[in-house]
Amino acid sequence: NSLNSFMGAAPSYEAGTAYEAPAMRAIVFTDICGSVAQVHELGDDAHVRLLREHDEIVRSELASHSGREVKHTGDGIMAAFISISACLSFAIQVQRRVQQRNAHSDHSFDVSIGISVGEPVTGDNDDLFGAAVQLAARLCAHASPSEITVSLGVHELSAGKSFNFSERGELVLKGLPDPVRAFSLEWSA
Repeated sequence: NSLNSFMGAAPSYEAGTAYEAPAMRAIVFTDICGSVAQVHELGDDAHVRLLREHDEIVRSELASHSGREVKHTGDGIMAAFISISACLSFAIQVQRRVQQRNAHSDHSFDVSIGISVGEPVTGDNDDLFGAAVQLAARLCAHASPSEITVSLGVHELSAGKSFNFSERGELVLKGLPDPVRAFSLEWSA
């Protein structure tokens, strides 16, 4: 039909085979900092309540910013965005909501967030794989509590937008062959 002649035919993938996502994605990992210590300090039930609060905050902000939850990672969530600006706004709102929540709670928790960008490979269950995913996970693991650490690519793609960053320098991240230039996204009110 005429739409296919203009846009190209819809891609078809054999079930169970990996394929490349047809667009750039911002990949985000959130992680509750010190969760192992929290379990020992607070007990399983209290830790599960904190985890549920984290999940509610992250999922409601994903919905507000057109993000897609890829999977739960145990102590956090992996998500994907088509828009870099929406992704950065999401991360800022998550940190602000956690901060507001902690101001009125006896048991606080901190979240670290890592963000990278690339063209991930998609598996048969809509999970994402590849270098961009690995980089986001490593940036999250390297981030300090309440920090949003982003890759050089994310920083460059947000040029001209109303986000402020501070230079983190070259980070040596576990499993990656070369140091990675990274930035912290400023989010404090």
